[in-house]
Amino acid sequence: MPQQMQHEDEIFDGPDRRTSVVDRRSGLDRRTGERVIGLDRRRGPGIRRSEERRAAEEGEMTAEQFEFIKAVNEYKQLNNRPFPTWTEVLDIITAMGYRKVADPDKIR
Repeated sequence: MPQQMQHEDEIFDGPDRRTSVVDRRSGLDRRTGERVIGLDRRRGPGIRRSEERRAAEEGEMTAEQFEFIKAVNEYKQLNNRPFPTWTEVLDIITAMGYRKVADPDKIR
């Protein structure tokens, strides 16, 4: 029978088996034992996404978004680049025909 030794939040049951004491699906914080509210920390409280951005993040793209993704993928294939730099992204946008014609707007 392997010896069990408890170490903070894990139980070591033999050389290769680890089982967690706190089930991560329970919603309990393993450090404090308190229930965690499922807030999205990336956006902060009370900040909502626009409908267009929400749809894009969920996989529903507009024709303009899809055209941009295709242009970036084409650039990556032609130049053998897995990740274009911001300067290259600006070059891609310019090559697509976009030009600065309006005054700057607030970034959303």
